[in-house]
Amino acid sequence: MANSTFTAQYGSDFVDPKQLFEWCRVPVDDLPSHPSLRVPYQQVADSDEMGRLMAEELAAVIEANTQESLPTRAIIPCGPKCWYAPFAELVNRRSLSLRHLHVFHMDECLDWQGQLLPHNHPYNFRTFMEKYFYGDIEPDLAVPEKQRYWLTPATMQQVKAAIEAAPIDITLGGWGQDGHLAYNQAKRHPFHHPTIREVADSTIRIQENNVDTIIALAHRSFGAAYQFVPPMSITLGIRECLSAKSVRVYSDTGSWKQTALRVALFSDPVAEYPMTLLQTHHDARITATRETARHPISENADWELL
Repeated sequence: MANSTFTAQYGSDFVDPKQLFEWCRVPVDDLPSHPSLRVPYQQVADSDEMGRLMAEELAAVIEANTQESLPTRAIIPCGPKCWYAPFAELVNRRSLSLRHLHVFHMDECLDWQGQLLPHNHPYNFRTFMEKYFYGDIEPDLAVPEKQRYWLTPATMQQVKAAIEAAPIDITLGGWGQDGHLAYNQAKRHPFHHPTIREVADSTIRIQENNVDTIIALAHRSFGAAYQFVPPMSITLGIRECLSAKSVRVYSDTGSWKQTALRVALFSDPVAEYPMTLLQTHHDARITATRETARHPISENADWELL
């Protein structure tokens, strides 16, 4: 399909600020049943409820495949953190074997030379996942090491080939301030602006992180010390993330995700917010806590956009 045809049918490069203003004005409690939603959406009270839902989502896929003597192949995010403890508790309590689970990790942060971060760096995703995702699961139920696909500059082609070798059952994920899934950020390069078709076709790559991503993470994690935020990353592309039979994205981290959520729910696919491509998938769903679904414009909507 030609880029121009894809753009005309599915979306464009940037969100119209006037439309964005109207989407942000929708009261939070009106979102779940709003008639203009472009992707299935559910709203939960808090992180505890969301964590249980996310854990059950993956467990249900594993259990169904196990009954059919099939492996489960899942793309797994580094966060939101709220589901790891419920998942480990569920696995251990039900004696749910993960011996046939293949885990494809979404992304990893890199230093300015494209190298892996030190083991204990707060944005070393492998360290985080080994502690919070794998760490509390009983050893006899755990995912075998050879079935944990860590994305690094050295493993790019291996991971790509492994994903392409058989269907992915489920992609779990979150999103960023610009609606990035995995680390598929909206491209900010002054001389290259990928079309929505190019974003949809994106695959595994190493990249520089956007300035707005660095600032957002600095405020979230380092008291605005942007100097400590990793300037590069490696990520699965949108193509890999949306190749799964089902896609489920979640967020419980509040204000820095609020606008991207509104765009994902109401906009055509648009390159400025990659998660709008969720609506092109046959079985995708967004889940957000009420705090993440709130928006300050919806609570102070007695002004008009000039």
